[in-house]
Amino acid sequence: MAAAATMAAAARELVLRAGASDMEEEEGPLEGGPGLQEPLQLGELDITSDEFILDEVDVHIQANLEDELVKEALKTGVDLRHYSKQVELELQQIEQKSIRDYIQESENIASLHNQITACDAVLERMEQMLGAFQSDLSSISSEIRTLQEQSGAMNIRLRNRQAVRGKLGELVDGLVVPSALVTAILEAPVTEPRFLEQLQELDAKAAAVREQEARGTAACADVRGVLDRLRIKAVTKIREFILQKIYSFRKPMTNYQIPQTALLKYRFFYQFLLGNERATAKEIRDEYVETLSKIYLSYYRSYLGRLMKVQYEEVAEKDDLMGVEDTAKKGFFSKPSLRSRNTIFTLGTRGSVISPTELEAPILVPHTAQRGEQRYPFEALFRSQHYALLDNSCREYLFICEFFVVSGSAAQDLFHAVMGRTLSMTLKHLESYLTDCYDAIAVFLCIHIVLRFRNIAAKRDVPALDRYWEQVLALLWPRFELILEMNIQSVRSTDPQRLGGLDTRPHYITRRYAEFSSALVSINQTIPNERTMQLLGQLQVEVENFVLRVAAEFSSRKEQLVFLINNYDMMLGVLMERAADDSKEVESFQQLLNARTQKLPAQTSRKI
Repeated sequence: MAAAATMAAAARELVLRAGASDMEEEEGPLEGGPGLQEPLQLGELDITSDEFILDEVDVHIQANLEDELVKEALKTGVDLRHYSKQVELELQQIEQKSIRDYIQESENIASLHNQITACDAVLERMEQMLGAFQSDLSSISSEIRTLQEQSGAMNIRLRNRQAVRGKLGELVDGLVVPSALVTAILEAPVTEPRFLEQLQELDAKAAAVREQEARGTAACADVRGVLDRLRIKAVTKIREFILQKIYSFRKPMTNYQIPQTALLKYRFFYQFLLGNERATAKEIRDEYVETLSKIYLSYYRSYLGRLMKVQYEEVAEKDDLMGVEDTAKKGFFSKPSLRSRNTIFTLGTRGSVISPTELEAPILVPHTAQRGEQRYPFEALFRSQHYALLDNSCREYLFICEFFVVSGSAAQDLFHAVMGRTLSMTLKHLESYLTDCYDAIAVFLCIHIVLRFRNIAAKRDVPALDRYWEQVLALLWPRFELILEMNIQSVRSTDPQRLGGLDTRPHYITRRYAEFSSALVSINQTIPNERTMQLLGQLQVEVENFVLRVAAEFSSRKEQLVFLINNYDMMLGVLMERAADDSKEVESFQQLLNARTQKLPAQTSRKI
């Protein structure tokens, strides 16, 4: 219907405008047509407005010409005026039909209007309800914020009260003295575990009361008297117990290490005294120092005296030097006694004393050795004495650190208070012995024993003996150098003409040197010392000069060369057996031997 109405209106307009001139010519002006009562004169047109109107008409015509109905009408040649009237008549019919339909549906439309009005009322009421609800929500949000603020304030107060309650609880727990504590301190023996537990509790409460007193807490006055009486009782019982343990060390034939180890289980006793009764703690420490220092001194003096009784009866004297003439008739190796000087310059099995297995072997028992008529060189006695000293000193130092709660310089001072007299006695004995000692190998072995014991003490983390080791080495090194220089001087001052009959065999002085030098070189290889190598170098020079002086006593050149070759070969063989092949001594004598061998005729060389 809408399309038909549009088409009719377009058609009518086209008819009215397009056929206006024809209608005026044939029928005259249309009735009721505005603007068409008189003929339109061309000269009277407003050109600007008419051009605009014509443009619109053209656009409109073009738009309507695209309509299918218009195309169909134009194509069939229908008269547009009649077609327009027909369309208008149809429109009127349609309009009347629409009016009738509207009248028929008027009741429904009225009902629809009423429903829309009711819906508007309902929506209005809902709007009012939602507005009230929004207002209520705003007030609730405000109340929630207020409650949140109140809750935060209450949480802060709660935390503050809990913190105060916790501190008050700690304060009350620290000040209250339970009956179990009182009973244990007054009645329980100190060796019972509950006494130790309650003593630790008493120490904690005493510390807490002192801290609170410093803060000015008035409640401390209520428990101070009780704690003081309990502290005095505990100190009295502990003092009697520890002094009794210390006095038990003094009993004859007592192994003091057993009660000393037992004291470590009660090391808290001394800590309690140190924190609550320093005068008593000092008394116990002084008593321990006095008792143990006497025990150690007595033990080591007795042990050292009995140990020296199992030393070899014959030892090296000042005349037992390398360059001293050997007056024995049966030769150098025929005498079995020590005075034959073979054990003075020969290492033999003596070097085993510094081996790892022998170095920390059990100490010698003098009365057992005496029953078995066993004798030992000085280095073996020195090793046993100082291993016992090392072992006991390490144990004593660790006990002092743990029981008396000291460390660093304080621990070393306390250790020297206990062991100082024993160490001084040992140093004096060593100094006295070295005054008449001429056994260079024994002294050199003692030096290496000390060096190894010093490393062992360092591994055990016991620095208390460092000063003692330095003092011992300060005694041993000068004596060793003096003995070595005496041997050098003895070789230097030896007159070959006073040695009696000579032959081309190796001389006993060169044999002594070979054994002695190889012994020192083999010992020095483990812990090298440059000073030792310098002295050995001087001794080697003097021996080489001595060999040349003795060789000059032979009348023939051949005998001189044979004597030199035999002595160089013997010294080289001994050195290569004990020392390393690349040592300076081996290289030097190898060169000397090669030089003398090249000068000897080939035939004589084969006979040798």
